Amino acid sequence: MVVFFDPGQMTARLDLEAPQAVPDGQGGATVSFDVVASLWARIEPVSFLVTEEAASERGTISHRIWVKFREDITAGQRFRKGTRVFVVKLARDPDETRRYLVCQCEEETR
Repeated sequence: MVVFFDPGQMTARLDLEAPQAVPDGQGGATVSFDVVASLWARIEPVSFLVTEEAASERGTISHRIWVKFREDITAGQRFRKGTRVFVVKLARDPDETRRYLVCQCEEETR
């Protein structure tokens, strides 16, 4: 089944960031993120979960983020929009036509 989607709904400008592990000299690594690309996307909030952690509340918002098809988007990368960060949990081609990717992402709030 072909998914019909208006690309004009991609109104959010996001940076795609990939993790880079830098050795810390003690056998471990420090992870930083480097910008891989800037792209247009559609962000759809899906759900919200509030949890309590160390006497404070933390919220996790899940989103569907639609982008034009790219082969280099994988779980563990993230999208950034200003100070907002969306961690990619899953990326899939909804109709296997290589036109779009739908990324299941989580945004943490404090």
